[in-house]
Amino acid sequence: MTYTSSTVRVPDVAAVPRHIAIIMDGNGRWATQRRLPRVAGHSRGVDAVRAAVEACARAGVEYLTLFAFSSENWRRPTEEVSFLMRLFVTALEREVGKLHANGIRLRVVGDLSQFDARIQDLIRRAETKTARNTRLTLTIAANYGGRWDILQAAKRLAEQSAQTGQVAEVNEETFAQHLAMAYAPEPDLFIRTGGETRISNFLLWQLAYTEFYFTETFWPDFDANALSDAIASYARRERRFGRTSAQLEPQSQNADSLPC
Repeated sequence: MTYTSSTVRVPDVAAVPRHIAIIMDGNGRWATQRRLPRVAGHSRGVDAVRAAVEACARAGVEYLTLFAFSSENWRRPTEEVSFLMRLFVTALEREVGKLHANGIRLRVVGDLSQFDARIQDLIRRAETKTARNTRLTLTIAANYGGRWDILQAAKRLAEQSAQTGQVAEVNEETFAQHLAMAYAPEPDLFIRTGGETRISNFLLWQLAYTEFYFTETFWPDFDANALSDAIASYARRERRFGRTSAQLEPQSQNADSLPC
């Protein structure tokens, strides 16, 4: 299934976001404040991932997307990158069985060709194992960049034209079919922890009408209560999608008149 862009059709809106996307920032600073090596923050961050997945599943969120490793993160110190790769392997080996037992589907998006063969194999096995699960779709963005995503979608369209000998029609719908996350609706809520207020090349196409929530809390401290605060903030937003507040009032009145 490919979902329609929010700039083409107004999506359904509910108090609980259907899709939450998170930049998990602040692991290193969390560790530095405690006079620990930066990698200790990344280890603790895995616990926060587990808590976020559990909280989203309980709240009725259908899609959770986590920015785990950007295409720019290769610029970090070699020893930190190596540790992150080992942590990724460990998480895939230890957590996939738990995800499957709880009805959670795992997807990994990004330029996976840059990872070693073992990681690629673990990803394929995890996606296959959990493919039929429907309670929550957890997407890990790894070696992912929003510009990469747009470029690879454009390349796929060009390849399609070359194969068929006909120029493919290009519009938002056909283009979106080639994005890495064509299987998911656009995020309703974007969260960034750690105090930074930028999107850092994450889901550039998909965040066009997403509600943003920034928090000073470092990712290792972002627990179920923190997620609940973010969702509560989202529920108070007025999502107009180009319309006026007055146009939304009849909808609100109809919602208020519904039987409990």
